[in-house]
Amino acid sequence: MRQQLRLTRHRFFKPTLWKTRLIFWGGAILVGVAAALFAVLGEYGDQAYRSLFAVGPWWSLVITPAGLMLIVWLTRRFFSGAEGSGIPQTLIAIEGRGGRLLAEQLLSFRIAIGKVLLTVMGLFFGASIGREGPTVHLGAAVMYSLGRYVHLPARYLERGLIMTGGGAGIAAAFNTPIAGIVFAIEEMARSFDRRNSSMILIGVILAGMTAIYVHQDNYNYYGTSPVDIDFSWVWLGVVVCGVSGGLLGGIFSSLLIHGNRKLRPLLQRHYLLVAGACGLVIALVGLLSGGAAFGTGYIEAKQIVSCTGSDSCAVETGLMYPVYKVLATVASYLSGIPGGIFAPSLASGAGFGSDLAALFPPELASTIVILGMVGYFSGVVQTPITAFVIVMEMTDNQDLVLALMATSLIASGASKLVCRKPIYYALAENFMTARLLAQKVG
Repeated sequence: MRQQLRLTRHRFFKPTLWKTRLIFWGGAILVGVAAALFAVLGEYGDQAYRSLFAVGPWWSLVITPAGLMLIVWLTRRFFSGAEGSGIPQTLIAIEGRGGRLLAEQLLSFRIAIGKVLLTVMGLFFGASIGREGPTVHLGAAVMYSLGRYVHLPARYLERGLIMTGGGAGIAAAFNTPIAGIVFAIEEMARSFDRRNSSMILIGVILAGMTAIYVHQDNYNYYGTSPVDIDFSWVWLGVVVCGVSGGLLGGIFSSLLIHGNRKLRPLLQRHYLLVAGACGLVIALVGLLSGGAAFGTGYIEAKQIVSCTGSDSCAVETGLMYPVYKVLATVASYLSGIPGGIFAPSLASGAGFGSDLAALFPPELASTIVILGMVGYFSGVVQTPITAFVIVMEMTDNQDLVLALMATSLIASGASKLVCRKPIYYALAENFMTARLLAQKVG
């Protein structure tokens, strides 16, 4: 017994183990700070474009196409590998596809800096993108680079660092530590390693808490939603939002996956032309929506979640808002600029739920909005546990836990009828194929 106690103490105070712990936890705090600053820069970029649009809406027909062309040129010239969401690149590095050299290229500090700057530029030029996927990429790059800097030896530690960085990115981006943990396990850790479990979980929590501290406000991403629960109607809402939201989310994912494949040859030869055309589509959709389709969609989603069903707050997004937002998001992603789909998908889901709410009693409007949000979002990402935990934490709503969970599970199943493979794994395959094609052409 004494010998076992000595052995436990020896392991606990082992210098190499504490070195590893400090890298995991110190890096997570750094990710939290970086994510919080990224959020501030992203908000400034979004607000700046909205201000420009308010002054002269038609200028968007010039500013957005030209801006996207500039971003794509900078990405290909200086930050190759930073394009898109960033989650596919992180998954590639975790699974070891392409070897360590590719992982080092995709998760370098240079790529992390480029990801932040170019995503902020995208928001400044009106693209319908989010910063959550890029924050995952940023977190994974920071953690992986720190591990390389201090020469952590084992491959399983590298994988653990990337998982910690990815989960920390979600926790810090949304201020949802629990969702960050779930995301790290559900989306990124198909080969979850128990040896790192405690360090990963603590690291993700530290990142989330750091982001909240930097913001100086323990806030909920979309505020607090007023919910009235009448279970005779709620479970009907669960089925309707789960099935319809899942199918629509699957269609959106299929558009991105297949659109990315179809445009691949054209992107190799005429990437500036594609970026300009996508920018023009975004500008036109933005004009039709009165500016609501631009940016992350955070402002519109917060209005819908917080105000639906309230006589004191008018929501002016309109019935077509989710359609406009989906079109702008598809065009933004296919242009090849860095930027995520988390926030735009949540905004589209909120708009979709708001439209569905008209079919239910007025007092259930906020409930249906939230169920519509989780249904569509789960249909897009096909990670049902992550989806319902994120929405639950962001809306500060524990009363709907079972309803959110059921809607998310139904939506994920419905989405698979339309889109067989989860979007980030399919996009990771697309990314690898495009990279191999570029090497052959080069």
